[in-house]
Amino acid sequence: MSVLSRVFAPASGSETAAAAAAILSNMDGAPGALAELLPKAPHPLLSGPTGLGTSAARFGRAAPQPSLVDDHGLFCPGALRDDVALGEQVNDALIAWAREVGIYPGQEEKLVKANFGRLMMLTHPGTDDPERLLAASRCVLAEWATDDHFVDEVAMGADPSVLGERLGITHAAMDPVDLPDAYTPALRGALDAEPVAVAYRSAFEHLARIASPAQVLRLRHQLSIMFMAYNHEAIWRMSGRVPPVWEYLTHRHQNSFLPPMTLVDPVAGYELPASEFADPRVRRVFSIAGSASVILNDVYSNAKETDDDFDLPKVIRTEEGCTPAEALARTVEIHNELMRTFVAEAAVLSAAGSPHLRRFLADIWAWLGGNREWHATTARYNEPQKES
Repeated sequence: MSVLSRVFAPASGSETAAAAAAILSNMDGAPGALAELLPKAPHPLLSGPTGLGTSAARFGRAAPQPSLVDDHGLFCPGALRDDVALGEQVNDALIAWAREVGIYPGQEEKLVKANFGRLMMLTHPGTDDPERLLAASRCVLAEWATDDHFVDEVAMGADPSVLGERLGITHAAMDPVDLPDAYTPALRGALDAEPVAVAYRSAFEHLARIASPAQVLRLRHQLSIMFMAYNHEAIWRMSGRVPPVWEYLTHRHQNSFLPPMTLVDPVAGYELPASEFADPRVRRVFSIAGSASVILNDVYSNAKETDDDFDLPKVIRTEEGCTPAEALARTVEIHNELMRTFVAEAAVLSAAGSPHLRRFLADIWAWLGGNREWHATTARYNEPQKES
């Protein structure tokens, strides 16, 4: 289902919706700051020199499991800050930019209600600079516009049969292509005619003002993976096949919230060294957080999904033949398993890595908490309260 169409989609009155509401109403799953879950002093396995380059042997052993708050809902932190005015400032500027580049024409009311500026304020508590938040917001809204214009929203031109073609051309907006002079005008014309491509081109230009070339490249790489995953989903849509759980989770590893999470360090004004960002152990923990965050999204959106949509409760229900409530509970278990793995392994990485790595992991934890808070409050997933 389209990102924005969910804003006004009717909430399901089913048993599943009631079960989801009960799960999501509990916000006490974990402390707010990752530091509260990390060892106060290095674990005995981590004694001696620090740094990822000096601890390879130690990482082969299991990470110590922190003491966690165990509840019957989602294990996820809350937001570290909630500056409503800052979120509104960023959202207003974001809507003006969307109008400028041509995405979501005539849907400004839905953008106001979805409040993506609030999402960015919540997920990036490391800065209160509206320009830095707006730079990331443009990238994120371009990503959601890709989903709506190309994948979900038929009224906006979504068509799985031409998805690969549109993604391939749009990719040239964020990874410029140099063609022979005779063919350059045709490519330029195709990009100018596609609002999503215009959005990416503008977003990357603004991002380059606050991010290093390496940080911009990280986002481009992650978006390329996401584009591939959209093609994967298009096959399900055209064939009507519901994938097995393992395949769906693989898809969600690739089509997760990692693109916006990749921006935590440039938005906060620092850069995780390439040697640590590219380390397979860091990539594993980062990817686990991305998968957990998008499974949380599956839980929140479940009650408003259509029969044509894919989410984890749906594929579990199809594969296991269980009830919707049981599938939802199993989805929460999978989310929590991933989150606990993230915390346990982040503890080891934080103690063994650089100060920048410890900051990066803490910022990812804060991003997860802000993302949870936004999902719990945005009109995209929550019906507005009626006045009595």
